[in-house]
Amino acid sequence: MSEKIRCPWAGNIPLYEDYHDNEWGRPVHDDNKLFEMLILEGAQAGLSWITVLKKRDSYRKAFDGFDPKKIALYGEAKIQDLMANEGIIRNRLKINAAITNAKLFLEVVEKHGSFDSFIWKYVDDKPITGHWEKLEDAPLTTPLSDKISKDLKKMGFKFVGSTIIYSFMQAVGMVNDHLATCFVYREILKGQRR
Repeated sequence: MSEKIRCPWAGNIPLYEDYHDNEWGRPVHDDNKLFEMLILEGAQAGLSWITVLKKRDSYRKAFDGFDPKKIALYGEAKIQDLMANEGIIRNRLKINAAITNAKLFLEVVEKHGSFDSFIWKYVDDKPITGHWEKLEDAPLTTPLSDKISKDLKKMGFKFVGSTIIYSFMQAVGMVNDHLATCFVYREILKGQRR
């Protein structure tokens, strides 16, 4: 059997390979998972994604499985617990942002029925397919990520700059930015044709 061709960023790190092969760029429509990725992408700001991935299980425990209803109720005592938790990124602004974003996420769900239907409308419920030959060809932001970022900020969301939002869009499959030579790129395209 021939070796699978992956995007070079997956490297030879099993955690990265697993994330690349099974999650990154595959369309996500589950609200809890969308919320998790929104929080984790915000937590990544200024750090590498591998740092966040290594802490993901600790995040899930610390943040009640990324349940926005529970996180929206966090008070000062819980914030202090989180600030003392070495398993997560202990940045007060990012922790506060997760709580603020949980409240706003629930407002979006209330208004639109689900966060999924709200966020996927930006791409007409269909992933945008990149056609990149090299890693550096893929953008860090686009006019669409600028718009989504601006809209979310207007609602009060935190840590949702255009670069974070574009990373979120890539992670949840709103855009397929796997390189055209990558086996996952073709799997995602095949799934769209069904």
